[in-house]
Amino acid sequence: MNKKKLTILRNKRKARVRGKLKAKSSLPRLVVTRSLKHISAQVINRQGVVQAAVTSKNQSFKGKTKTEQATEIGKLIATKLLKKGITAVVLDRGSYKYHGRIKALADAVIKK
Repeated sequence: MNKKKLTILRNKRKARVRGKLKAKSSLPRLVVTRSLKHISAQVINRQGVVQAAVTSKNQSFKGKTKTEQATEIGKLIATKLLKKGITAVVLDRGSYKYHGRIKALADAVIKK
């Protein structure tokens, strides 16, 4: 597949995920963003205000794999949410598949 077609498919997936989230849920959404080196998570309420945010750019993860970093970020965001009294969120994975680092982060939030 060429780059243009992949971009179109990615944008379709992103719109499909976001559309389902906004139509069905009144819960805050846990937005996950990843790059080749880092991963970040932020919780946004229905009005668009960021409630909590954590990124691997500010943390020291010497010797850990990217999946282990995602797990740690998930634990950190879950701790921040519990301190603010937020017990339920909806995962907004954007155009990313629920696999690998995204799954590790989500599982860490659920277990905490």
